[in-house]
Amino acid sequence: MKKMQKNIMTFSAGVKKTSHWLWYIALLYFSYLMLLITLQYVPINADVAFLRVKTDVTGLWYYNVAFFTHVYSSMFVLLAGIIQFSSFIRTRFIPLHRWSGRVYVAVIICISGPSGLIMGFYGNGGWIGQLAFCLLAMLWIWFTWKGFFAILSGDLILHKAWMYRSYALTLSAISLRLWKFVLVYLFEPKPMDLYQLVAWLGWTGNLVIAEVFIYFTIGRLYRKRKSIVI
Repeated sequence: MKKMQKNIMTFSAGVKKTSHWLWYIALLYFSYLMLLITLQYVPINADVAFLRVKTDVTGLWYYNVAFFTHVYSSMFVLLAGIIQFSSFIRTRFIPLHRWSGRVYVAVIICISGPSGLIMGFYGNGGWIGQLAFCLLAMLWIWFTWKGFFAILSGDLILHKAWMYRSYALTLSAISLRLWKFVLVYLFEPKPMDLYQLVAWLGWTGNLVIAEVFIYFTIGRLYRKRKSIVI
């Protein structure tokens, strides 16, 4: 019986480790694809796919500033996030973890988030899409700030929870494009319907997954801590 339990525990540990590495390989791959997309705009180039359908706003100087600022800075955020959520780096290279965390927080709150909010007001999909993108930008800034404030207060559990939420929204840059590919392949929706769907699915799905993960992992520690305090 004990041998069986030991085998089950060994198998579970192996599955967990394998899934962990598969997750990082997938994340690195999609981050690489995002880098290729970003490089289309280097040097600054307005004659690229996305901006070709935004001719109504590309004449606005502040939109162009927000767009290129968001595109360039978000790549740093995505890569900093990979470093942040690597348990290997977090436990063995603590200074790197801390500095990448500072970069992550500063860029989102001061650069990527505000520029994303400006872009959100002119997002595709009419007011439904614009509402989704503006809400995404505001929550992104808010979650990141809450995570930063939590670690300043010495609350590691809440820090992790808020940062998981923050990075879930960071990954919307990837998931939005995946949803677009899936929806076009399966349903071939009208362009307006597609814009509206991916504007919401691109980040709400990530947030649901993050909440489930938080509830069953660090959420247990938080609930246990509250019961002890009471």
